[in-house]
Amino acid sequence: MKNILLVFLAVFTTSLYAQMPKNSLPKPGVISGKVIDQTTKQALPYVNVIIKDTAKKIITGGITDDNGLFSIKNIPEGNSIIEIQFIGYKTFSKPVSINRKSSKINLGVISLEEDSTTLDEIEIRAETSSVTQKVDRKVINVGKDLTSAGATASELLNNVQSVSVDSQSGNISLRGNENVRVLVDGKPTNIPASELLKQIPSTSIKSVELITNPSAKYNPEGMSGIINIILNKNANMGFNGSINTGVEAGHYVRYNASTNMNYKTGKVNFFGNYGFNGGDRYNFGYVNRPGVNNQDFIFINDNESHLFKIGADIYLDDKNTLSLYTTQNWFDSNARGRAIITDNNGDLIEHSPNTQTNESHNQAYNVNYKHVFEKEGHNIEFEANFTQNDSPNFLENSFTEGSQPNYINDIKNKRENTLLNLDYTNPISKNGKLELGLEYRVNNTNNTNATTQVGFNNSSFTYDRDIYSAYANYGHKFGKVTMQLGARLEQYKIEGVFNQVGEATETVTDDIFSIYPSAFFTFNPSEKNQFQLSYSKRVDRPGIQQVNPIREWSTPLITSVGNPDLVPQFTNSVEFNYTRKIKGGSITLGSFYRNINDVINRATYKDPSDANDVRQILTFANFDDTDAYGLEFSANYKIAKWWRANASMDYYSQKQFGTTDLSDPNAPTTEVKTDIFNARISNSFTVSKKLRLQLFAMYRGPREDIQWNVEPMKMINIGANYSILKGKGNINLRVNDIFNDMRFKFNSTRPFVQNGRFKWESRTAYIGFNYRFGGGKNKARSRKQRDNNEKQGGGGFL
Repeated sequence: MKNILLVFLAVFTTSLYAQMPKNSLPKPGVISGKVIDQTTKQALPYVNVIIKDTAKKIITGGITDDNGLFSIKNIPEGNSIIEIQFIGYKTFSKPVSINRKSSKINLGVISLEEDSTTLDEIEIRAETSSVTQKVDRKVINVGKDLTSAGATASELLNNVQSVSVDSQSGNISLRGNENVRVLVDGKPTNIPASELLKQIPSTSIKSVELITNPSAKYNPEGMSGIINIILNKNANMGFNGSINTGVEAGHYVRYNASTNMNYKTGKVNFFGNYGFNGGDRYNFGYVNRPGVNNQDFIFINDNESHLFKIGADIYLDDKNTLSLYTTQNWFDSNARGRAIITDNNGDLIEHSPNTQTNESHNQAYNVNYKHVFEKEGHNIEFEANFTQNDSPNFLENSFTEGSQPNYINDIKNKRENTLLNLDYTNPISKNGKLELGLEYRVNNTNNTNATTQVGFNNSSFTYDRDIYSAYANYGHKFGKVTMQLGARLEQYKIEGVFNQVGEATETVTDDIFSIYPSAFFTFNPSEKNQFQLSYSKRVDRPGIQQVNPIREWSTPLITSVGNPDLVPQFTNSVEFNYTRKIKGGSITLGSFYRNINDVINRATYKDPSDANDVRQILTFANFDDTDAYGLEFSANYKIAKWWRANASMDYYSQKQFGTTDLSDPNAPTTEVKTDIFNARISNSFTVSKKLRLQLFAMYRGPREDIQWNVEPMKMINIGANYSILKGKGNINLRVNDIFNDMRFKFNSTRPFVQNGRFKWESRTAYIGFNYRFGGGKNKARSRKQRDNNEKQGGGGFL
C-alpha cells in the first residue's frame, strides 16, 4: 500500500509539473541497460528494476522485456539508487546521478549472479542443487550435490523434486505419472528412458529442467510434461576442463570416470565430454501366492556404459552462428540370474537360470544455424537432428527342473529418428512478440525375434511414425502482466506391421489431425512475488510395446502382450504457481489439475491359455475419462551462515482403471484412486573453507494402483567434500541409504492374491576425486542462445 501511494504521489506531482512553463521544469532522466544471467549469459526477462532515492524510498521502476532490456524514464534530477531484483538471484545495486548534462545513463550489460553460489576459478556452480522458477519451467542446477556423486542419472533424478525413478523397473515418473517425455540437451533419443538414465553419469549433468505444462512451441507428447537433462558444456576462453573419478561399493564394486573440456579461441569454441560407468549390480526378490506357489528371483547385471559428446560453436560473424555436435552412447549389459518356483509345501516346481546380453549403440548428430537480424530479438534458426540406435539382445533361459525345454530369444532392434525444425522470432512491437515454427519428425523401428520358446513363434515388426507440425505463439506485456497465447497443429501418421510365423499379419494404422492450444500468464506485482497461470493440451500416443500384439516373456509366470486397438489419450492441463523471494531464499507453491480422455492404463488378467490357472497376462487398454490433481511446495532457505536447506513436498491424486478380462466386454472394470505423497530435504553444512557436509532424506508414501498396494519407502544419505590443491581439487565421500530402508514391497488381490518384495543395492559407499584445470574466463562474447536449449523469448525444444 505504501508503494502504491508513492507511485500515486509521483504521478500527481508529474501532472502538476506538466502545467508549469517548460523552461522551468527540471529535465527528467532515463536509465537503460540489459540484464543477463552471469553463468549462462542468457537474457533475463521479467526482472524488476527499481529506482530509489537516497532514503531508500521507491521513486519509480519497471520490468525487463523478453530480451532482458529495460528503459526507465522520468527519473528526477539528483542522486538515486538503481536496484535490479529477480527471484533466485542476488540483488544488483548501483548509485546513479541525473543532471542536465547527464540525463541519459546506459548501464550496459548487467550480470546477475544466482543466489547461494560461489565463484570457482573456472566455473560458477551452486554448492547444493538450486531451483530457479522460469516462465515455463523449473530449472534444477545440479550443483555439487554430495549424495549424487558418482551415481547415474537414475539416482540423481530421485533427488529432484516432483520426480521419482522406480529402482526396480527404471521407469521414471513426473508428478506421480509415468507418461513423461525425457530429452537430453533438448533432443529426443532412441533409447527407452529406463535404459537411458542408467547410461548417463551424474557428473556429466549440468542441470535438469522440469517443464510440467509446455507451451505450443513444444512437442505435445507426454501427459505429465517434459524432463530435459542438460549435459555439461564449457565456453570459457582458452583451454579448460575437469576430471572426475570414483569407486562405489555395495554388494559389488563399481567404477566411474568423466571429463569435461573445452578450447575456445577466436571465433570457435570446441567442447567435449566423456563419461564411463561400469560394474555389477545386484537385485533380488520374491513373489508369493499363499497356498499356491512362491517365486524367488536373483538378478545380477554387469553394465558398462560410455557416453561421449564432442562439438563446436562457430561464430561466423556477429549475426551468424553455426553449431555442430555428436553424442555417442555405448552400453553393454551382461545379465545373469535365476528364478526358483516352489509349491505350497516347498517342493521344487521349476529352477530356471538365465543369461541376457544387450549391446546398444546410440548415435546422435546435430547441426544448428542461427541468423540474427538488425532488430533486437529478431532471428531465424534452423536445426537438424538425426539419431540411430542398434540394440541386439540375446536371452538364454535354462530349466534344470521342470517340464519346459531350454530356449533362446535372439532379438535385433534398430531405431532411427530424423527431426527438422525451423523457428522464427520477431518482436513486432515494443511489448509484443510473434514466434512461428515448422517441424518434421519421422521415427522408424525394425525388430526381429528368433526364438525357440514353446508357444512363442519367430516374429518381426516395423513401426513407423511421421509427424508434421506448425506452431504460432504471440506474447505481449501489459505493465506487470505478461501474456503468451499459442497453438500447435499436428498431423500424425503411423503404420505398424506385426508378423508371427504361422499367424496372420496384423497391421496398425492411424492418421490424426490435432490442435494443441496453450496460454501463459505471469504477474509480477513486486520484486518479491511472482504468480503464474498456464494451460496446455497434451497427448499420449501408444508406444510400440503398448500396441505390439506379439507375446513377450516377462517372468516364468507372467507374459506381456500389447493391444493394437489402443487409441491416444488427450490431456487438458491447468497449472498455478506462486513464488516468493524471502530473506535468505525463496519458496514456491504450485497446484495443477488435469482432465484426461480415453485413459490408457495397464490391464492384468489370468492367461486364458493356461489350464493350471497360475499364469497371468500384462497388457494395456483404454478406459473412461478421469481427472488428476496435485499440490507442490518447495523452499530454498539459508538457515544460518553455515547451513542451507532445500526442501520439497508434493501430493498427487488420480483414478486408475483396470479389467480382469479384456476378451469379455461384460467383465467388471476395477477403479482405484491413487494418492501419492513425497517429501525430500537436502541440508548443506559449511564446516570450514575446505570442508562441507550434506544430509539428504527422502520419503515416498504408500500408493495403490491396479496391480499393487505398495508400501512406503524412505532413505537417508550423508556426504562430505574436502577441498585440496588450492581449491582446484575435491575429495568426495558419501553413504547412501544408511539404514538400508529402500525396497519395493507390495501386496495384491488382482488377478490373484499375492505379495512380494524386491531389494537392490540401495546402501552404498562412494569415494571420488574431482580436479579442475585451466584458467580461462568468459569474455564479452557469450555463448549462443541454444546452449541451454532455450529459444529466445519463452523457450522451447524440438
